[in-house]
Amino acid sequence: MQYVLIIHDVADYLTWKKVFDEASDMRREAGERSYQVLKYQNNSNRIVHFSMWTSLDDARRFFESPKLVQIRAEAGVQAPDFIYLDQLEAGTL
Repeated sequence: MQYVLIIHDVADYLTWKKVFDEASDMRREAGERSYQVLKYQNNSNRIVHFSMWTSLDDARRFFESPKLVQIRAEAGVQAPDFIYLDQLEAGTL
């Protein structure tokens, strides 16, 4: 599987979360298979979205689409940083 790590500031977490949740079907149809949402310990508006995707091409198509650019603006996302990752190894300790 491939993963995407997104770090971004949001104007208001609750506003962002509402839009994020409303886009769940769209994300699933685009190829997102699982996700985690985290925040910086000292800044609740600095959000980390870590997700597993069917492919990095699917993820790029989704995140770079004009529709998603508009949705991010509506959600108050500021300067997202996208990091596309291939899994090398996984384990449980």
